Amino acid sequence: MTTWEGWRDFVGAPVPVPPAPGAEPRGPEERLVYHSRFVVVRTPAIDALAKNVRTLMILGRHQDVTARPGLIVTGPAAAGKTTALLQVGRACHLAHTARGGAGGGEDGGEGVPVAYVLVPPAATAKALAAEFARYLGVPITDRMTQAQITNAVCHVYGEAGVRLVMIDEIHRLNPRTTAGAETADLLKDLTERIGATFVYAGIDVAATPLFAGVRGAQLAGRACLVECGAFPARVGGAEPFGDLVAAMENALDLRAHRAGTLPRLVSYLHARTAGRIGSLARLVRQAAIGAILDGTERITRGGLDAVRIDHLAEEHHRPRNPTRARATPARATARRVP
Repeated sequence: MTTWEGWRDFVGAPVPVPPAPGAEPRGPEERLVYHSRFVVVRTPAIDALAKNVRTLMILGRHQDVTARPGLIVTGPAAAGKTTALLQVGRACHLAHTARGGAGGGEDGGEGVPVAYVLVPPAATAKALAAEFARYLGVPITDRMTQAQITNAVCHVYGEAGVRLVMIDEIHRLNPRTTAGAETADLLKDLTERIGATFVYAGIDVAATPLFAGVRGAQLAGRACLVECGAFPARVGGAEPFGDLVAAMENALDLRAHRAGTLPRLVSYLHARTAGRIGSLARLVRQAAIGAILDGTERITRGGLDAVRIDHLAEEHHRPRNPTRARATPARATARRVP
C-alpha cells in the first residue's frame, strides 16, 4: 500500500462480510480466506480518529500561509494503530470518490486524495523523500539531491490533489541524531508545501525523542494525539473488551461454534492478549482457521490454548520463571523448620 497502485487496490478490494442469517453456507476454502482477512471491528479509537481527521481537514482547507494542524496516533504495539489509520484513509478516499473526486487533480487527471508512506529504518531525509516519490511514481535518480527530490514530490503531490498524507512508523524518527533532525526538518517542509493534512502513527510516540528539543516542540505544537491503547476489562459499568470479543464472535463463520463461548472466556482472553486488539484478532482468527482445518468447526478453550500468538502477548501471559516461582515458597518453608 506504499504505492498509489497498491493503495488503490486496497481501497477497491471487497470488504470481508460475516455470514448473513439464512444464507447459503460457504465452503471451507472460502471460509479460510474469510478468516484470514476477517472483518475490522469498529472501535472507539477508529471513531475518534475519523472524527478528528475530518475536522482537521476542514480546519486546514483554506490555511495556505502556515502548515495545517496534524494528528498523531499513538499507543503500544499490537493496539490497532495501523488498522485504524488505514480504515480512516480508506473512508477518506471513498468519500472523495463519492463526491466525484475522480479527476480531482489540478491537471484534470485522476486525482489522488490519500497518500500512505512508511518511515524507513534509520531514515535519512533523502530516503524519506524517496519514499514519498515512490508512492506516486515520481521519477528520481541516485544523483538527485534531497532538495531536488523534495521539489519534485511537492510539485507532483500538488498536481495530484493529495489531501491526506498518512505517515506510519513515525517512532523510527529520532530528531536527536543528525540524520533524524534532518528528516524532521524535511517533514516540517513537506507539511508547509503540500496542501494536505498530515496524520502520523507510531508506538508510544510521547515516550520517544520525537517531541524532544526545538523540532519536537514544533511537531507537538502542531499535532494532537489520539490514543490507541489496550482495551480495559471494565470502565465503570461498561466492558469495552467484552464488547470487542462479542463483536468478533458474531463475525465468525464456523458451522458448529456455540454462541456465547468467547464472551464466557473474556477474562482468559484479556489475560492472553493484555487487552490488545491486534493480539486478540490474531488469536481468534488462528483458532477459527484451526477449527476449520481439523473439522471441529468451533472455538474452545483448548483450541485457544493451542494457538501461539505474538511474543509480546505470550510473554505477558506466562511467568518468565515458573519453575523458580514454584520452588521459592518451598525453600522459604524449609528455612523456617528448626
